[in-house]
Amino acid sequence: MYKTCIFDFYGTLCDIRTDERKPELWEKLALFYGFYGASYTPEELMNSYFETVSELESRFSEIKIEQVFGSLFERKGVQADETLAVHAGQFFRILSIEHLRLYDGVKEMLESLHENGRKIYLLSNAQRIFTEFELKYLGIWFSFDDIFISSDHNCKKPDSDFYQKLIDKQNIDVSSAIMVGNDGTCDIAGAKDVGLHTLYIKSDISPDEPIPKADHVLMKPDMAAVGDELLKEGA
Repeated sequence: MYKTCIFDFYGTLCDIRTDERKPELWEKLALFYGFYGASYTPEELMNSYFETVSELESRFSEIKIEQVFGSLFERKGVQADETLAVHAGQFFRILSIEHLRLYDGVKEMLESLHENGRKIYLLSNAQRIFTEFELKYLGIWFSFDDIFISSDHNCKKPDSDFYQKLIDKQNIDVSSAIMVGNDGTCDIAGAKDVGLHTLYIKSDISPDEPIPKADHVLMKPDMAAVGDELLKEGA
């Protein structure tokens, strides 16, 4: 049986839609920055944000998004502490979210896994200042035995190093462990590279790609079916 279940978050357990280019986001965020002495027009702020993200992503395998929001203050001569940079980033995230919910049955499925003695981990390409609070808002922060967020580790899926950090910390036997995700490259190919079994879920926000060769495939986020697969004796 699978003794260890590792989950992706977005598109696997959580359905999310964001729009980072809508004008009202940048109008309100420019107002926020102006309150602290960093004067931007909405268009200037948007362009500066995407330029800064692009520049950092060209230099590092993973970034911390709060550094971007801190840099936007610095461009205007304002020295922002980490708390202010984090709050700016979280305000940006809230403004960008159009839809955020768990797929039906996620909580029940995770509870069932725990009740049947499985270890449950989250391994997500994500930003701590967003994802920790979204997990808490959705009520599943305490559903995992450990949570690995890529911005904390300077690497991300499908990099084997990110998987290996979790495997090594928790002393996971990969022969009885499975990765559950909705991305054929990051979640399935990446997991296979370190010897994990795989379960692929096709969701509305899965990449446009051929169905990957996972050990198990579900063509929609059906959490009852996920639980059934993970709890099968002999799986």
